[in-house]
Amino acid sequence: MPRPKQYDRKDILAPAMELFWARGYYATSIDDLVGATGVSRHGLYAEFRDKRGLFVAVMETYFETVVSPAFDRVEAEGAGLSDIRAYFETQIALAVARGLPGPGCLVANTMTESGPHDEAFGALVRRHLDRLNAGFRNALRSVCSGRRPEDSVDVGSLANFLMISAQGLWSVSRITPEPGPLRAYVDCLLRSIEERVTQ
Repeated sequence: MPRPKQYDRKDILAPAMELFWARGYYATSIDDLVGATGVSRHGLYAEFRDKRGLFVAVMETYFETVVSPAFDRVEAEGAGLSDIRAYFETQIALAVARGLPGPGCLVANTMTESGPHDEAFGALVRRHLDRLNAGFRNALRSVCSGRRPEDSVDVGSLANFLMISAQGLWSVSRITPEPGPLRAYVDCLLRSIEERVTQ
């Protein structure tokens, strides 16, 4: 008769996320994960099948616990530029709390590390980018609808600009020791967006 599990799934995912986030997928070994989670190889394999399965579960946890709390406002009905700014500030504050230079964004890291070479990881990255793009489009449409006809602004291109800028910003945060340059970039970025939607 198999022994009952001595751990909870979420208690594995939290430390595993921290490890993958700091080191990346390829630089993190199963032995590293055993040490971080306190769960044996057998337990990890039984729960997630392999390291890839654990990483996919970690990415889902990251979407739920890191991305959604920062991005929910942008996706809400009636969102606007202040909500876009709040998204950036929330993530910068998180980076400051963790310590700059920090690990950046787990999705952006995965996009450059393994997304181009791994179909499953690439699909997770694309899903995240599509969500950001859709959320930014939602907020920009709200701004345009209150100020000028939406069809006079290329909302899709501006949303894509914001999405790509966000990923670049989180990558730069990995080598930035202070939050000032990150916030200055966001100010410049959002001023340029506001000028486009209000001209």
